[in-house]
Amino acid sequence: MIRLTERKARSETRNAIRRTPLALDRGAQIERLAAQRFDVLVVGGGVTGCYTALDAVSRGLRVALVERDDFASGTSSKSSKMVHGGLRYIEQGNLPLVRRSLLERQRLRRNAPHLVQRLPFVFPVLTQDGVFDPRIAKAFEGLLWTYDLAGGWRIGRLHRRLTVPEVLVRAPRLRADRLRGGLLYYDSRTDDARLTLTIARTAAHFGATVLNGAACRGLIREGGRVRGATVGVDGREVDVRAGVVVNATGVWSDTLDALSDPGHRPRVRPAKGVHIVVPWTRLPIDGTVTVPVPGRARRATCTRWGDVVVIGTTDTDYDGPLDEVLCTREEMEYLLDGANTAFDAGLRADDVVGSIAGLRPLVGGKEGATLDMSRDHRIATDAHGLVTVTGGKLTTSRHMGELVVDEALKELGRKARCRTVHLPLLGGAGYDAEATSATGGLGAHLGERYGTEARFVADLIAEDASLAEPVVEGGGHLRAEVVYAARCELARTVDDVLSRRTRMRLFARDLSVKAAPEVARLLQRELGLSDEEAGRQIEDYVSGVERERTVLMEELS
Repeated sequence: MIRLTERKARSETRNAIRRTPLALDRGAQIERLAAQRFDVLVVGGGVTGCYTALDAVSRGLRVALVERDDFASGTSSKSSKMVHGGLRYIEQGNLPLVRRSLLERQRLRRNAPHLVQRLPFVFPVLTQDGVFDPRIAKAFEGLLWTYDLAGGWRIGRLHRRLTVPEVLVRAPRLRADRLRGGLLYYDSRTDDARLTLTIARTAAHFGATVLNGAACRGLIREGGRVRGATVGVDGREVDVRAGVVVNATGVWSDTLDALSDPGHRPRVRPAKGVHIVVPWTRLPIDGTVTVPVPGRARRATCTRWGDVVVIGTTDTDYDGPLDEVLCTREEMEYLLDGANTAFDAGLRADDVVGSIAGLRPLVGGKEGATLDMSRDHRIATDAHGLVTVTGGKLTTSRHMGELVVDEALKELGRKARCRTVHLPLLGGAGYDAEATSATGGLGAHLGERYGTEARFVADLIAEDASLAEPVVEGGGHLRAEVVYAARCELARTVDDVLSRRTRMRLFARDLSVKAAPEVARLLQRELGLSDEEAGRQIEDYVSGVERERTVLMEELS
């Protein structure tokens, strides 16, 4: 692991290419957590917490990051997977957020080219019942010019008008009877869980201690200030000492804030968003097509992802349990109705091969619709020195991490310049997206997930030819990826692998159940799991998927 000193920081930020795989030994991470005193302890392994840890360690601070469950297991694996400026924010008049988002979008595309890809967006223009009619389309095109000038141009393409045939080439089953053309602009997409994991691993590369399955049980005080936390990990409790503690737990942040200040008043308003997944053969499109949902203000997006299409999202208040958020039958039907109104697809409930439901940690009052609430972030330090970050969006996570560390440095009484603006994530330095895509096959599959680190997965196959076999017949992921997840990505469970390291649970739910026994076998071999533990992980995973399916298919009352 590399400690980034002031002297070598510039050269290291230009070159984050590793010559050997970053093998993260769980036992060693726990011992470091217990033995060291850190400058910064980040609680919460979502995208904001991980970028906070990376920003801090890259400035030369001693950093620890702990996550109760798994990296990105909360909101950060259940987003729309868009790295975008947000046209809707222009409509709301929040141009500063759009400018910042577009700038950060370009930085992510440069620093993680293997994980953030350019994506075309199509807005069909309909004579009635569309996102907008031809008259409003002229005004909307003005918004697109504003979007381009605010920073959208950095992606290398400007928006343009499409004729009816051009729209239908991209979406052949779009209902053409009311179609009058379309508008095309460009944004980006990412596998949010792998992006978050890669940020955490990059922080570890520079010397941070990062650990999942490590729950904050309480806060440690020294002289009336928060100076660490008691962490429960692998059956033991560890007192982690730090100069400043950062609360980056998203929708759970009020809970940790209350541990610091019993008089804390909740400020997070969870907003639920769901997505469903259908086979691309049932809804053949190119890129993303934005369609209206009958009787609703929210637009739906249909995005191709390989051989499936992701349809989302909803935006509603949520007051249920934070640890079990599932897509309901009503929400699924809402999204299917939107797709079927726009496309001659005849999508049904049994076409849905996967779903996700997550909570946005919005900051604000209880009045008004969540759809209209700001996506700006908020950073605050309480009277006891606990720094809390809430709100924001995936696209601006690097910038949020920078601002959080600026705040933490005030508590530490130190100064250090941010270095993440030009810092490539692991696998990003030297990666050629176009050349990798042109290779197709295994090279493209691994390259778009691991970037230049794909060679380490290939090395596993060279050592053991059996790892070139798919985890399950009909699946696109290899046994080598499971082994790599265990050795280098801190995967502990079947769910870690199938839900976040490979995304099979989202994109191929039923196939992932068939894959669970083989994943458990490989993890057992790598991690030394007992037969009982391996069996329990399979059972937990299968029952979790069944619970997800049951709630999704419950009949409407």
